[in-house]
Amino acid sequence: MSIWKRVGAIIKSNKEEPQTKPAANPLEDTKVGDIISVDLEEYIVSGKLVYFDRGFAPHRFAYYLRNGQQISCLLVEKGRTYECFICEFVEGSLDDPNDVPTQLDVGKDFTYELEHHRSDLVLTEGNTDYRANDPVLFWRYFGADNQYFFLQWQDGKYVAMEGTRTPAGQIKIMKASQ
Repeated sequence: MSIWKRVGAIIKSNKEEPQTKPAANPLEDTKVGDIISVDLEEYIVSGKLVYFDRGFAPHRFAYYLRNGQQISCLLVEKGRTYECFICEFVEGSLDDPNDVPTQLDVGKDFTYELEHHRSDLVLTEGNTDYRANDPVLFWRYFGADNQYFFLQWQDGKYVAMEGTRTPAGQIKIMKASQ
């Protein structure tokens, strides 16, 4: 091999390969100010929560949605597929996170059963009920007719939401102009 071929091979090997950017997932990359459309209702994202374990990728996203004076929440849980829930905030109180029951009776002969409980760290953006980089306790309950109940606790404050599962394909996201 001649010296020129060697120099050419070295130059070619030092060329940077074009970086392939991973495809963005709108269910994870939505920002405050974006518009989300679900079941022919349009909402503006006023807050975002990202739940994660230290050293691992985020596994749950919560978007605070505003439609006029109404505030709702889109909860996205990441697993093999995305589970999406449209939730309404519920008023109520508990004194101690150790007193959270495994069965919730919400009246009218309707009960929720505890599905799972975990502790996560949370990052916040925009208007939310939480402080960033602090642990949040999270309980997920299920009930009849595709109904779910979510209970969250951080430093003495509970946030309760009641919602239904929504197919990810029914959620449309329009990015705000940059």
